[in-house]
Amino acid sequence: MERRALGRTGIEVSVLCLGSMTWGTQNTAQEGHDQIDRALDAGINFIDTAEMYPVNPVSAETIGRTEEIIGQWFARDSRRKDVVLATKHSGSGVAYVRDGAGITAASIPETIEGSLRRLKTDYIDLYQFHWPNRGSYMFRQNWTYDPSDQDPVAVRQNMEDCLGALQAQVDRGVIRAFGLSNESAWGTAQWLAAAERTGGPRVASVQNEYSLMCRLYDTDMAELSVNEDVGLLSFSPLAAGLLTGKYQGGAVPAGSRLSLSPELGGRKTDRAFEAVDAYLAVAARHGLDPAQMALAWCCRRPFMCSVIFGATTMEQLDIALGCVDLSLSDEVMAELDATHRAHPMPY
Repeated sequence: MERRALGRTGIEVSVLCLGSMTWGTQNTAQEGHDQIDRALDAGINFIDTAEMYPVNPVSAETIGRTEEIIGQWFARDSRRKDVVLATKHSGSGVAYVRDGAGITAASIPETIEGSLRRLKTDYIDLYQFHWPNRGSYMFRQNWTYDPSDQDPVAVRQNMEDCLGALQAQVDRGVIRAFGLSNESAWGTAQWLAAAERTGGPRVASVQNEYSLMCRLYDTDMAELSVNEDVGLLSFSPLAAGLLTGKYQGGAVPAGSRLSLSPELGGRKTDRAFEAVDAYLAVAARHGLDPAQMALAWCCRRPFMCSVIFGATTMEQLDIALGCVDLSLSDEVMAELDATHRAHPMPY
């Protein structure tokens, strides 16, 4: 499987990244372990998690369970060195973690220690900040986004303080690289500038939502990614399952994400289903599996570092893995662009 540079860190990650957010709710620990085994055998070396996982739902009782499941796999297997492990520090708004407090220099050491303990490892390859303290336009907040109450001086000071705390962890050898999530172009640029001022760790990646149906990354963030070597780690590349077609016609498969989250995080709209019909038609015309088409398209984007996908069954995992052998023709790519123009921002 193709590997790509993780920023300027010297670390290389597979073009597909195994997401873990359902391990502990929709998936058992054994199912999570089986997925890791299958993914590594297929050439994936990259696993993404977070201290707040699992989801569907997020609850006080399950916080940290996914990291524990991965830790159990590390404890029983000798392949830690074969895995590039990414996790995330929760921030403002996640009420179940530190009462929703923001990310600070003081919170970083204890949070890293908690993840290391649950993961049963001595180091984290990529440590990410899950949400900006100042807020974000991700998850449909773009429709009402208003940054006018931000204090840029305080934001920059917090960044410098956090980078100092992170550098101390780098010096200890417990984290190798630093990344962001749910970030904007301005925010990422500020983190890069702060690293230059302080000598703290440079941002290696940004984990934002990106798919055929959510292309907010295509302009300012794309330019920053390419020019600053800060690649995208895309989450929800299948639009929470919409792009597989399994929810068309009002279908709600038992145990699916839609059965647990009726609005799919704000993605369930009439326009979304119309857009899915159009993308399914492209796949049908060219004899392609729609999930593999959507994943392969993501992999071809010029700013993409790795595409994070999740699976709740081994069949879903195998279908996703098959995208690495799929080469999309220029005709397919042109039709996908035309479909996007006809169905922009469907949610």
